[in-house]
Amino acid sequence: MNDTLYLKKSLISRIETSTDVNFLKALQTIFDSSEKELYKLNDAQTQSIEAGRKDIEAGKCKPHKQVMDEMKVWLKKQ
Repeated sequence: MNDTLYLKKSLISRIETSTDVNFLKALQTIFDSSEKELYKLNDAQTQSIEAGRKDIEAGKCKPHKQVMDEMKVWLKKQ
């Protein structure tokens, strides 16, 4: 197994078993900051993402399963 694959599997395992919220938030911050370098977003895109994050924090979203169930019902009516 190469070093990269071993490292990825080790990190995934540690993340999956971690219950330390501060540790997980720190990892999220690292990932978020590294992704900022990958994408060049304009102001409208950045504002849209921020609005979406605020909606999530405010609980203004539905779980994936609920959305999928609603879509199945809607599609059956079509």
